[in-house]
Amino acid sequence: MLEELLIFTRGGLILWSSCRALGGAALKGSPIDALIRSCLLEERSADASFSQDNHALKWTFHNELGLVFVAVYQRMLHLLYVDDLLAAVRKEFSQIYDPKRTNYDDFSDIFRQLHLEAEARAEDMNKSKQAVLSRPLPAASQKIGGRKVRGGPAAGGKKGGSGKDDSDGDSGKEQHTTLPNGIFNGQENGGLKKDNSHARDVVVVKGKENGGPMDNGAFDVNKLQKLRNHKKVRNNDATDNGTKKLTKPPEPKKKGKPQRVWDDAPSYKKLDFTDPADEREDEVTEHVVVNQGESMMDNDDYVSSDSEEEGVEDVPKKKGWISSMFQSIAGNNVLEKSDLQPALKALKDRLMTKNVAEEIAEKLCESVAASLEGKKLGSFTRISSTVQTAMEEALLRILTPRRSIDILRDVHAAKERGRPYVIVFVGVNGVGKSTNLAKVAYWLLQHNLSVTLAACDTFRSGAVEQLRTHARRLQIPIFEKGYEKDPAVVAREAIQEASRNKSDVVLVDTAGRMQDNEPLMRALSKLINLNSPDLVLFVGEALVGNDAVDQLTKFDQKLADLSAVPAARLIDGILLTKFDTIDDKVGAALSMVYISGAPVMFVGCGQSYTDLKKLNVKSIVKTLLK
Repeated sequence: MLEELLIFTRGGLILWSSCRALGGAALKGSPIDALIRSCLLEERSADASFSQDNHALKWTFHNELGLVFVAVYQRMLHLLYVDDLLAAVRKEFSQIYDPKRTNYDDFSDIFRQLHLEAEARAEDMNKSKQAVLSRPLPAASQKIGGRKVRGGPAAGGKKGGSGKDDSDGDSGKEQHTTLPNGIFNGQENGGLKKDNSHARDVVVVKGKENGGPMDNGAFDVNKLQKLRNHKKVRNNDATDNGTKKLTKPPEPKKKGKPQRVWDDAPSYKKLDFTDPADEREDEVTEHVVVNQGESMMDNDDYVSSDSEEEGVEDVPKKKGWISSMFQSIAGNNVLEKSDLQPALKALKDRLMTKNVAEEIAEKLCESVAASLEGKKLGSFTRISSTVQTAMEEALLRILTPRRSIDILRDVHAAKERGRPYVIVFVGVNGVGKSTNLAKVAYWLLQHNLSVTLAACDTFRSGAVEQLRTHARRLQIPIFEKGYEKDPAVVAREAIQEASRNKSDVVLVDTAGRMQDNEPLMRALSKLINLNSPDLVLFVGEALVGNDAVDQLTKFDQKLADLSAVPAARLIDGILLTKFDTIDDKVGAALSMVYISGAPVMFVGCGQSYTDLKKLNVKSIVKTLLK
């Protein structure tokens, strides 16, 4: 049963609701609000449907009038007439729509009639399908290999061909028919039977006729191996006009170039000139310069592409110059999906060359097409520029954070409540979690905040020593319990220790894990659920393309599936590493934000502690469309 059909403008003004107009009860859980937040504002409007709790939602647009039509029904019902009803409502409502009008109570009677007609059409279609399925099957009669075969089990004949065939007039005789691939019909007890009465009934395997023995039609692997060995021997003993081929003697191994010796050259036996005193851990702290300068996080020059100053090229035109010029001058023509396809295909290819995952590029183009279809093209406006502008707006909406990402403000808010601010760093192996954790710690230290490191990577050898080195260089405390300990318990004790020491921030380092590693993902879910951190940062490489979608999707899915509480904690933010190595291939940022909805909060772009920046959304969009 349809629960609600809602009509509203793109600005959010509700024009008509079936619940309000027909006196029904209001929906619980605000599924339409969830649709707007999760799909319409995140450029996922091209999706077929959306689910929220027990509800399923379908929608359609009238882009020329700026209207949205949404139908809500129980997900278990699978209503077949919803698409038909939405199309009919869209057509009828557009005829009475007036931008100056806000009351459409007279549309309720029209909706009742449209609803009844849609249900009747769906019922008739369902009955016709059931009638087709309930028809008795015809007698088994078909042509195989050019012959008409009857008397099978479906026609009342016995298995093995003992049934009667009216066309041949023979009874009790076995039917032999050659299939197109040379396999006999009319087998008894699973074995093949030959019929030598027909000269064309021949089975050929590797150039050999079916006169030879075969074991129930199975292929003899031993014979194949013998043939291969025989062929190898023949190739080795091959002769040319009765004479054996001459084999060349092996050439003597050439001696390498002798090493050049310069006058007064040092001995090459020892090339390690490091000072043995540098290897002692006790003296490292005194020789390290902690202050490496100001962190790039506080600078105004956000990370961007080197070529962002270049202009954005237009999408290649598929139409001729004369037709496109006439179309630009004329204007007012309604855009159809076929008109948008050439420009959208060029945009999709461009996004994929910038390392955007193919699935994400396809969905973005479909969403832009859904937002432009039905609109009127203005005068002196090309389709390519219209599509380009729509895509630019869509990318800006996706990459712009929907909530505050001011960590310093959140840290001070937690400090006022008398507890430390906890950040957990998660991600796959080898992306640079520990190094970028140290960069974040260095940035926090510059803002006069006390930081404690929690060594919760108790799985990888050397992980604790690596974090201990960063803590020694930055001169901050570290909480560690060694290896083979429960990381969730280590994190809890580290947070308790930081609370006793009045530490402002706790940075939790976790083990790198692939998204398919069930035991490690279960341990990560336990750590997050047990300690309830303020921020869960996913550390990912800017080099990945399609793999970014798989990583984030499975991380979120595992955290949701393995959570012990109903409201599971998912990824809150993204830290992109190695951003200085990708030039203009910035598509991983778009793929990660689109698939998770989490903003990019930090960007690592170097090897020193100061190489941590913010993401400039406008420059990234310009680079993606360049």
